[in-house]
Amino acid sequence: MKNVRNIGTRLELFVDDCLISEMKDVSLKLHNPLPQEIVMEFNKPWEGNTCGYVTVFKDRDIFRMYYRGSNDDVKNAFHHHQFACYAESTDAIHWTRPELNLYKFEGSKRNNIVWDGIGSHNFTPFFDTNPDAKVQERYKALGSDDQVGLFAFVSDDGINWKLFKDKPIITKGAFDSQNLAFYDMIKKLYVEYHRGWSQGGYRGFRAIMTCVSNDFENWSEPEFLVYEDTPEEHLYTNAITPYFRAPHIYLGFPKRFVPERHKTQHPVPGVSDGVFMSSRDGKTWKRWREAFIRPGIQPERWINRNNMVAWGIIETKSKLNPQVSELSIYSSEGYYTEKNRLRRYTIRTDGFVSVNANGKGGQFITYPVLFEGNTLVINYSTSAAGKILVGVMDENKRYIPGFSPEDCIEIYGDSIEETVRWKSGNNLEKLKRIPICLQFILQDADLYSICFKNQ
Repeated sequence: MKNVRNIGTRLELFVDDCLISEMKDVSLKLHNPLPQEIVMEFNKPWEGNTCGYVTVFKDRDIFRMYYRGSNDDVKNAFHHHQFACYAESTDAIHWTRPELNLYKFEGSKRNNIVWDGIGSHNFTPFFDTNPDAKVQERYKALGSDDQVGLFAFVSDDGINWKLFKDKPIITKGAFDSQNLAFYDMIKKLYVEYHRGWSQGGYRGFRAIMTCVSNDFENWSEPEFLVYEDTPEEHLYTNAITPYFRAPHIYLGFPKRFVPERHKTQHPVPGVSDGVFMSSRDGKTWKRWREAFIRPGIQPERWINRNNMVAWGIIETKSKLNPQVSELSIYSSEGYYTEKNRLRRYTIRTDGFVSVNANGKGGQFITYPVLFEGNTLVINYSTSAAGKILVGVMDENKRYIPGFSPEDCIEIYGDSIEETVRWKSGNNLEKLKRIPICLQFILQDADLYSICFKNQ
């Protein structure tokens, strides 16, 4: 059936217009995360003012963080060797540096250095969810030698690492970035993203490349990402990950670099911010030109290489309402200064982009969808005067009796999961596996995601 979207019971975010057939007086709106507390100050002797390339993920009952410890005092020409460092937390807010006793710094192993060697510049681990992965290789990582390529590492505990192979697994690219990989449970493939140069090397743009593998050793030829309607810009990192609530959708948070701008007095020119993008195949992306994270009022964030979003989206409890979960992401600030640190940001669950209507109201209609389940659940927010109404149509856009907007019980408030109800109830069982179109009428409201569930 032409244009029918088979969504089953999966969560669908409105990060793009994949489900949207018609829009009137509504638009897709990018939302910005809110800055929260500083979670890490990079002030240990083996760290310094150029720490970065942070990775954060949940591993059973703890959260793990990996980052580069490095210092580059451009005024006094003071440097030290780069290390991969490790921290952990039980709440993703308060972090500790365990004494790992693995590698020496200035004669002592009392530190949190987790790797010292090739790849320390941008050592980026992940937990391998491949059910066939070897126990002794359950944790994997990538790190580069810029002159040679991208090396792979493995570990059985996330602390003690070794080289996977003594030669690089990927050699086509630039690699001076946070290069990363993960296992895609839907595609049943390892997926990798790294930096490259488009349009003729150093005269081109810093760009993102991708390749895939069945075994983490043999990789496809790298390809550049394609963007639907956005011109080329310098993208330094990528922070791409399958969204854990909807893993068929990839989300990315590149650090955008504007090399020709020089806002503060600093020897290294350029300014940076964080942007947002999404994809349903991992190759073609919708990338927003507006910033996801702006440098803001802090002058140290207007120095080159700041506002770098860490790789990893973490679910945390809201401080405003502990009964509700929200999302935490992390971004660097104070790079090249004595204030080099990592700040936590929060955004509502699924809240990256919404279909938004102002106080005058508007509506949109989906393409025909096939669903499982028996109820429609929405993630939304309205003002006190705002509302949402939902109509259900057949694929010819005729209302199904009992499910018109006039039959819908008016929806207003703010909820991550609210069941849509009509005067006849909320049961959509009889419409299951039949193509239907959904009509959403919004007034001073945001709709972030929808899902059909069995309730």
